Amino acid sequence: MVSFRFSCLAIVAASVVAAAYGATGSATEAAHSGPVQLINQQIETGWRDQGITPSQPADDGAWCRRVYLDLLGRVPKVDELEAYVADRSNDKRALLVDRLLGDEYLQEYAQRWTTVWTNLLVGRTGGTNNDSLVSRAGMKQYLRRAFQKNKPMDVMMQELVTATGSCRPGDADFNGAANFLADKMAEDGVQATAKTAQIFLGTAVQCTQCHNHPFNEYKQNQFWELNAFFRQTRLERLPTDQQNTRVARILDRDFAGEGGDPSKAELYYELRNGKLKVAYPVFIDGTSLVSMYADRGEDYGDSGYLAEINRREELARLISQSPEFPKAIVNRVWGQLLGYGLTKPVDDMGPHNVPSHPELLDGLADSFRESSFDMKALLRWIALSEPYALDSRANRSNEQDDPSLGSRPMFSRFYLRQMEAEQLYESLLVATEADKSVGYAEREEMKQRWLAQFNTAFGNDENGEATTFNGSIPQALTLMNGELVKRATGSERGGLIDQVARDNSSGSEKIKRLYLAALARRPERAELQVCNQVLASRGGDMNEALQDIWWALLNSNEFILNH
Repeated sequence: MVSFRFSCLAIVAASVVAAAYGATGSATEAAHSGPVQLINQQIETGWRDQGITPSQPADDGAWCRRVYLDLLGRVPKVDELEAYVADRSNDKRALLVDRLLGDEYLQEYAQRWTTVWTNLLVGRTGGTNNDSLVSRAGMKQYLRRAFQKNKPMDVMMQELVTATGSCRPGDADFNGAANFLADKMAEDGVQATAKTAQIFLGTAVQCTQCHNHPFNEYKQNQFWELNAFFRQTRLERLPTDQQNTRVARILDRDFAGEGGDPSKAELYYELRNGKLKVAYPVFIDGTSLVSMYADRGEDYGDSGYLAEINRREELARLISQSPEFPKAIVNRVWGQLLGYGLTKPVDDMGPHNVPSHPELLDGLADSFRESSFDMKALLRWIALSEPYALDSRANRSNEQDDPSLGSRPMFSRFYLRQMEAEQLYESLLVATEADKSVGYAEREEMKQRWLAQFNTAFGNDENGEATTFNGSIPQALTLMNGELVKRATGSERGGLIDQVARDNSSGSEKIKRLYLAALARRPERAELQVCNQVLASRGGDMNEALQDIWWALLNSNEFILNH
């Protein structure tokens, strides 16, 4: 059994995504113009300028698997894949994207993007232990409802940046959005400042807390002027019945300033030479609250009185009006779907880090604003674009288009990347049909237990995290809850292996079903030949033979990669 796994794995790992389903139509049908055309035109211009010939379009199976992974966070079920492949309509890709973003898959869509944004806002470790002030359940509840309603991203940003209330579900003043700031208010909100700029403005300002940035245009005074917007914010620790458990509430209070005068509430920061400098609320573009409220008095905008100025509300308004906000969201979502953003990294934009396609970033940001910051619209544009539809295999012309080696991304092929840990978990459940008897609450608890084994928090100026998830399926299956693995890969009655073994199809058809479930394609001739040899070698024990094949597929790079 072991020897077969390695021999089959060698075949599978050596193979690439086969063009098993025939030619595909254009990813951008005639009915889809505007932003999709902008993407295609700008990317194609880059190819011409660099003398690059892009890869061929991906086949239907590869593209279908890709879009399910990116939009829903899992591979397609066999029946979903086969229905898509069998569709002969010219606009079937647009129709599928609309279905995945529509009511039919609303809960899965909301769960997928809740996961992405929970990890972004509070990290993979936030709220996973008793020391954390974050309620992960509260954060997820807020985000899930927001994505279910397709809440505009500017509204979501404003609610997160300005949130007050308890982080704990069930409290009278519960506000799940407050969890964003719950673990970021220590040291006068230094982390709140850095993360707000990073996530919603796409700017890396954390280094400028102590000194001017050595590589970009941001100065130390800009960090503390941005930090001044958070000085009315207070964090209150709430009592709890559970020992060693911490819960937080976010409040707004008058800020007297470090000089004790709330009418002109300043803060002080120290230069490297030991001198103190004063800072008041000023946005990154130089807009001060004093200038905004000049008609109310010379120093009115610097007031720390909430009745006069709510600084976080003003900050949220400035963010939503800034050109950086839509660019930050567009760049992040682009990177989420295509593997790399239009800047590397996605959250360090500015003149020092020119985008690979500046006009594309500007144009998509404008379209995103014009759409009223519609997240589903943005996802649709990218998913139906030409670069998203390309095969992952390089040709002689574009083999140097490899951002992992430091080159600027030209998006002339789909960049291979391993699944996220959450995608792997969900895909294993779907592919093996191991979740049929597991309720939502139990499933989420099992998933969090599994994910927690990969994540480590460490203290630094960016509130960073490390993950030991290295893309190894054996590692994943070893660490996953044992009972779930047993159901996922075993031959118990009612499980996938049992279902396939008991149906009336031929051995070759059984093998094809396993390949479709794991890899979204049919086996190549050589693979089918090896697998049929395994079936013959088991002397009629169909369950054991199929189990061997299934293990080999789940252990292949092709399963774990988003290609």
